[in-house]
Amino acid sequence: MMPTPHKPRRLTPWLILVGLLLTASLATLLVAEARTSRLQSQELSRYARALTYSVSPGVSDLIRHPQHGPFDTRFGYTRLPEFDSRLTSNGFIVERQARFSPALMEYTGYGLFPPFREKTQAGLTLEECRGQMLYQLRQPAHQYPHFDAVPPLILEILLFIENRELLDTDAPNANPAVDWPRFAKAAVSQIGQALDIPGQSAGGSTLATQIEKYRHSPHGLTATPMEKLRQMISASVRGYRHGPQTLTARQDVALDYLNSVPLSAVKGHGEVHGLGDGLWAWFNADFDQFNRLLVPGFNAPDQHALQGLAVRQAVALMIAQRRPSWYLNTGRDSLERLTDSYLRLLTHAQILTTDLRDAALDQRLVFRDHQTHPIRHRVGSEKGLQVARLRLANLLGTSLHELDRLDLTASTTLNSDLQRQVSMYLKQLADPQFATDIGLVGDRLLWPETTEKVHYSFTLLERSEDGFRVRVQTDNGEQPFDINAGSKLELGSTAKLRVLANYLEVVAELHARHSGKPAATLREIPVDRQDHLSRWVLESLMANPSMTLSDLLDTAMQRRYSASPSEAFFTGGGRHTFSNFRRQDNGRHPTLEEAMRESLNLPFVRLLRDLVNYSIHQDENRRQLLEDDGDPRRQDYLASFADREGRVFLQRFWRKYQQQDSAARLATLVSTLQLTDSRLATVIRYLYPEATIDEFANLMKAHLPGTPVGSDRLATLYEQYAPERHTLTDQGYIARVHPLELWLVGYLLDAPEATYRDAEAASQEQRQEVYGWLFNTRHRNARDTRIRTMLEVEAFMDIHRRWVRLGYPFDQLVPSLATALGSSGDRPAALAELMGIILNDGIRLPTLRIDDLHFATDTPYETRFVADNSQAVRVMPSEVASVLRHHLGQVVEGGTARRLKGSFQGKDGTLLAVGGKTGTGDNRFETVTRSGQVIDSQARNRTATFVFHLGEDHFGTLTAFVPGSEADHFDFTSALPVQVLKGMAPILMPFLTPGGRTHCLPPASPGMLMADSTAAGGTS
Repeated sequence: MMPTPHKPRRLTPWLILVGLLLTASLATLLVAEARTSRLQSQELSRYARALTYSVSPGVSDLIRHPQHGPFDTRFGYTRLPEFDSRLTSNGFIVERQARFSPALMEYTGYGLFPPFREKTQAGLTLEECRGQMLYQLRQPAHQYPHFDAVPPLILEILLFIENRELLDTDAPNANPAVDWPRFAKAAVSQIGQALDIPGQSAGGSTLATQIEKYRHSPHGLTATPMEKLRQMISASVRGYRHGPQTLTARQDVALDYLNSVPLSAVKGHGEVHGLGDGLWAWFNADFDQFNRLLVPGFNAPDQHALQGLAVRQAVALMIAQRRPSWYLNTGRDSLERLTDSYLRLLTHAQILTTDLRDAALDQRLVFRDHQTHPIRHRVGSEKGLQVARLRLANLLGTSLHELDRLDLTASTTLNSDLQRQVSMYLKQLADPQFATDIGLVGDRLLWPETTEKVHYSFTLLERSEDGFRVRVQTDNGEQPFDINAGSKLELGSTAKLRVLANYLEVVAELHARHSGKPAATLREIPVDRQDHLSRWVLESLMANPSMTLSDLLDTAMQRRYSASPSEAFFTGGGRHTFSNFRRQDNGRHPTLEEAMRESLNLPFVRLLRDLVNYSIHQDENRRQLLEDDGDPRRQDYLASFADREGRVFLQRFWRKYQQQDSAARLATLVSTLQLTDSRLATVIRYLYPEATIDEFANLMKAHLPGTPVGSDRLATLYEQYAPERHTLTDQGYIARVHPLELWLVGYLLDAPEATYRDAEAASQEQRQEVYGWLFNTRHRNARDTRIRTMLEVEAFMDIHRRWVRLGYPFDQLVPSLATALGSSGDRPAALAELMGIILNDGIRLPTLRIDDLHFATDTPYETRFVADNSQAVRVMPSEVASVLRHHLGQVVEGGTARRLKGSFQGKDGTLLAVGGKTGTGDNRFETVTRSGQVIDSQARNRTATFVFHLGEDHFGTLTAFVPGSEADHFDFTSALPVQVLKGMAPILMPFLTPGGRTHCLPPASPGMLMADSTAAGGTS
């Protein structure tokens, strides 16, 4: 049976009519919605009300930072996670941070841009410790402060060119993100392009979506249809964040566009944003005059040409934003023609009068000549500001240019009034008369003709509960380089303070280890004969078992050390002698108290030797190395010595040859030889092992001119000194040249592009070979000497760890007793930190120059960092700090800083407790003979430093410094900075006296801040 065929159902007239009515109704609804935006205004404003954030104490777990966008990057929002990591690793904590509502977390999870009142202008603000402005940069610099400040003509021009229906008052609920006719035209255009239908494409972007694009889209571009959709949705939600009616939001769109539209970049400034900065950067126009010209009633008839130019400039920039890099640089002729066209269209639309149009057409754009009128942003030369900006940039890992454009307010610890007064005082020191008046002219000081050549650097810190706050950091130079914190200087006798602190800590360590033990027990403790410190402490405790630490430390300061310079010290791998500053001290046998007060050299050299011996002999294994020549570990130490010693020589030879080519290297090596044919033959055969007899002969003749060598002799030399017949050590011996120098020249001939690291890695075997005799010599003393050198190196590593705990800033100490006199270098800022530890009873606090960083205020990314007050660490026993304070006071009472005694006196006659340590560094390169006679001495710089405390809470350093060969003409000592500080007393006292002008605003604690602030619609 065949199936019945299916008959199509025929539409009845009634169904057709219903369909037409439904379609008409839907079309009517869409047209009505496009005209009134009633439905979307209700729904989007309701949704926007849930997209909020709040700012609360502590780290937020409900925040999502942007990943891209030119404005988000420029303001630093994209880098906030990186800044967080850097700051928390440098002693800061998040004090408060924004928290997204659940709806905002979900919304941004889709990649949409948070709706809040965005900033069109931001930049770095730096405040000093009392909240006063120290520095501020705002970009863009020229803006309309509010909507009513925009000349109506500018608005009309903008809307005609970009978004004609934006401010339509007949549509109070209009969506600022969508211009429906324009959007429909753009959609048809895109469909036509997709179908290859010829015709010009049309853009559908409103000002609102353009703003979203250039602020937040990757690279400020619309790369895909999805990106366009994201811009439109974000702009729509942002437009309704204050409710269904959007006129105010649309006015904000026009204002924000005028203030922030990108207009390419110019040399010396970077990216230009906004009409105001565009006029200034591209046309060198005055923004205030520009606005006056476009306001009716403010201008005389003779300014008609200027009005025309202003209109032309405005129209040109609004057109140029479409392709700013092209129109404002190579496409200027096209921009002129397009501007003329738009001027006529604006007149046809009755926005411009005929007269104003003609005045504008008569003008031509005159672009700023950036060669003759460059843009320069001048930052004050004041040292504290320079240091603060550099410190901030280093903390955040940004350039200064990037730093200045962050949405950031930071607080420095500086006191600007005191900073300014001290800076002025230091600059006055160059005046001979002023220097004479305050006592800087005289023996071991300065002469009138030299006063202007001395650099002074001064730092003053204040002790607070959570840190050592830098109140003054300045100098009399104009360069941003900071001698206090950025240098490595030999500061002479200030190193004695570190040695003394090390010594007293060791005494305290031994007291803690052995106090309370019976005398019989103490007597049984083995002590090496060279460990004088352990022996002295044990003997003291045996004599008085109940001795307290304070008593022991006081007694330790009365131990006597010889000041005789006649002893030679084996240190640093050789024999060295030291001298005192005054010859009359050579025969003395002072106590350490006297040596500290008068800064005697030899007692501290011997004290450091005791500390080295203490470190060596605390380890029983080390003692055995010196006592047992059969200890197998001695081989390892000898190998370490060979490697270390070899690297010292290799570095020396590298500096000698690194800048030369191959020919010059050979010539230099040969020039150092006392030439004989056998020595030269050895060198040539080593360097050119593949050379033929003829090539060898030519090289011999070239480097032995006037000394003919017969062919038989050449053949003998060629055979006798073949490289395979001699070790490297033998070849160096025959040639009378260090084997490693010979090896390095040969290595560089084969690898002329090699670096020092390459040479060091390649020479490992040769370094061991050169010192192979150490392993085979019959003379035990030679081995003991080398092992002792390596043990001294290890001891200085132990001493270095102790110094670092007290703020020593460098990675190593010079393993020599000369370190007691400053050869390892120091920084004034690090010495100031040591003084702060001593003043703070042995507790180390962070040194603070920046104590508050507030990012992205009034945004969903708001974050405030403050100094972490939990970083206080005890690094020195309280009793040690007390003894050091006392003896630092003695330096001022009757020692090398006694000229400062009584200088810091209040109006009521009260004297501040003042203490410190002086140091002088005369840094030279000296050439000496084998017997030790100095045959050449060249100055590299001269320094004199005074590290001090003034009262119970203030401390710092003052350094006088002469760089380069000029230092040869100066013989000042640390008396100079002491006298400079004395002259500064009238400036400092009002800031040091309790109740005076000292105190800066304390940093806000979490308890002083609002616990929470809710931001409806995203506004904090």
